[in-house]
Amino acid sequence: MFENIVSVLNDIIWSPVLVVLLVGAGLYFSFRTRFVQVRRIGLMVRSLFASAEKSEDGKQHGISSFEAFCVALSGRVGTGNIVGVATAIALGGPGAIFWMWIIAFFGASTAFVESTLAQQYKFQHATGFRGGPATYIEKGLKARWLGVLFSILVLIGYGTFLPTVQSNGMANALGNSFQLSPLVSGLGLAFLLGLVIIGGIKSIARVASIVTPFMALGYIIITLVVIAQHLDAVPGVFKAIVTNAFGINPLAGGILGSTIMMGVKRGIFSNEAGQGGGAIVSASAAVSHPAKQGLAQAFSVYVDTLLICTATALMILCSGSYNIFDAKTGEMLVANAPQLGDNYVGFTQTAVDSVLTGFGGTFVSIALVFFVFTTVMAYYFYGESSIMQIFAGRPEKRKTERLCIWIFRFSLLGMVVFGALRETNVIWQLGDVGVGLTAWINVIVLLLLCPQAIKDLREYESFFKKNPRK
Repeated sequence: MFENIVSVLNDIIWSPVLVVLLVGAGLYFSFRTRFVQVRRIGLMVRSLFASAEKSEDGKQHGISSFEAFCVALSGRVGTGNIVGVATAIALGGPGAIFWMWIIAFFGASTAFVESTLAQQYKFQHATGFRGGPATYIEKGLKARWLGVLFSILVLIGYGTFLPTVQSNGMANALGNSFQLSPLVSGLGLAFLLGLVIIGGIKSIARVASIVTPFMALGYIIITLVVIAQHLDAVPGVFKAIVTNAFGINPLAGGILGSTIMMGVKRGIFSNEAGQGGGAIVSASAAVSHPAKQGLAQAFSVYVDTLLICTATALMILCSGSYNIFDAKTGEMLVANAPQLGDNYVGFTQTAVDSVLTGFGGTFVSIALVFFVFTTVMAYYFYGESSIMQIFAGRPEKRKTERLCIWIFRFSLLGMVVFGALRETNVIWQLGDVGVGLTAWINVIVLLLLCPQAIKDLREYESFFKKNPRK
């Protein structure tokens, strides 16, 4: 019964209309910004290292651009980069990776728009700057009811559905490698998260700025080692990705719909462009101009999908450690590694094992622990900020706000344990529901408010020409 309800919700939310909306919006923003994601890539990197601005009282009321980048990246780099990529290949074939690239390229412009707007409409809270889609909906569209609704959907999506996906992927990996029970994995993750999230944004930003770069770099190094050992297979893999993306061969033609849908779904799940999560973090940064943070967050989409997801995909495809299934019937269409069945995380683990024998399971499991820990940490921040948005401008409700935050903390930690115990397929569908709910509202709002972000971009580009050292 539960699985059927989730499946129906998933089909309704993820209709082809949403796919067209997300890709179309990214294309529109790319043209409106004159492909800022290409023109200003150097400025994107430079924006990452801008120091946090101080207010007139000499105090720093927000986090730095780099800390915001790391928190947002930690929300993006998770099971989507390891298990999500494997799932995309399993249900969409190699061609799904091409569509992940497309959604990332155009999604970078979407990330710029939403993060710039978040900076423009941020508000001061006792804990620092806060904001995000709910704030620019309320202030930009003058629709408080819709802003509150969006905040509630963030609490449901990021606080209930998405943490289950993360803990489920981690629990499966630890079970494969160390025969650790899902309950122990879930409780362990919940305990570690509890230690960090109680410290609030400063604690989260500090941990993210240390752990995220370390884990991303370590993971990339290992994937490059694996790919290097299968270097002769790389040209064929790229050819398969492109030809399968357009259904040129018979197998790809039969699952073309799943290829596109899985590429878009897993791409959006991984890089979050258009969902609003990255915008929530962006609002907390203390920067001199809204567009500066928009550029930094656009770059994080590249790091997530074009770098980390691609590394995982090439590793799996080059080693041949994958199977392809018909998404509707479950029939195995390609059996490169039949012993793995639909153990998606096993695809990645076996790929590493193909070069570093006996190390694959351990490495991927440890990587997932780091990835999942930082991702759920970011999810918590999204939810906490959403609660603060609901109570914004109501100092007399401060005690109620704190109570809601504590309830949210325990709820999120409970869902981490729940996710570790559930079946993989229904968990991924829950994650898709969470992503789709926020994406529907946010992207439509971005289309309406886009001119303000474009104005900020033009203003910042003009300023930068005159003051290149700023």
